[in-house]
Amino acid sequence: MTFVYLSLLDISDPNRRCNHLEEKKYSIGETAKMIGSTIKTVRYYDEIGLLKPTSYTEGGHRLYTVEDIWRLEMITNLRYLDFGIDEIGKIISEEISVDKALDWQIESMETQVNTLMDMISILRQAKEHDGDSLQYIHDLVSARTINAAQKKQFIDKKLKESQLLIGIPKEWRDSFFYYFDKYIINQVKGSAKQTAAWHELQELINDPQFIKDLKNTEFLYFNIVHQSKYNATTLVRKLENIQDRLNKALKQKLPANSPIVQTIIDDTARLYANSQQLDNKEDHFRYFAEYIQKTKTKRLERCETLCAILSPQYYQLSKANQLLFQGIEWRLEHMEES
Repeated sequence: MTFVYLSLLDISDPNRRCNHLEEKKYSIGETAKMIGSTIKTVRYYDEIGLLKPTSYTEGGHRLYTVEDIWRLEMITNLRYLDFGIDEIGKIISEEISVDKALDWQIESMETQVNTLMDMISILRQAKEHDGDSLQYIHDLVSARTINAAQKKQFIDKKLKESQLLIGIPKEWRDSFFYYFDKYIINQVKGSAKQTAAWHELQELINDPQFIKDLKNTEFLYFNIVHQSKYNATTLVRKLENIQDRLNKALKQKLPANSPIVQTIIDDTARLYANSQQLDNKEDHFRYFAEYIQKTKTKRLERCETLCAILSPQYYQLSKANQLLFQGIEWRLEHMEES
């Protein structure tokens, strides 16, 4: 009877709840039934920290309020729309706005639609070639797949046309594109979705506004080249060490203000700044914050999304950089308060 009564309520509107229901708590079994899910799924959301129950019984059993149930139903709806667990977590924690999350999901689904249409086209064309359909599929897929040499040729041509990083020695230009070359250019033959993402990335790179956005972020790299205490090879090795430490922090689910993440930020600062800048940390972190803001354009963020589709390793790199940026913003915020 409890389930029937609660189902009649508009629990999607948390303002329309009577005090009686707000005080009542439900077991995990009742909660799973109310949202049309399973106990295993609700328990999983608790275990990964996505949504924990408000309280527990004396025996340690989970108890959920109407507010918890509303949030679980929201999670279920977002999962229905193919949102990832990471994205849902950011929405719940208000790390990203709902509008931005929706934009990302729409763009992701548009990429999937384009991919499916391309795959359907290949299959229909192959079906018309009786007797050699498999060979025809092979030829069509090969024609659509871009190898590493072709990708590199395209990027080199755009660099020359755009005059990006002009005046920078070749070894430093190579280090600037180190991760892009490692995870995107030299990627092994990908899926149809990854091929579609590469073609969209090409279109994006051909956009003059994208190049303009990218040039606005050059200043940080110019600072490294002209003031670094290391050569390009040594700097890349040290940056890889930073990335490894950030990945470990992500696995441990450490917050941006944790001592470990803040130590990583200090070590990163030493790579990107000379001794004079380190004398005034606030100015240095303001400098970093300015760079972060310049990367938050629609085109640059879309580039990150496409690269994440192209390579799981690049996706992990992007998540690590987000943690780094959050830590820098937290540091700057608390410097201003002190």
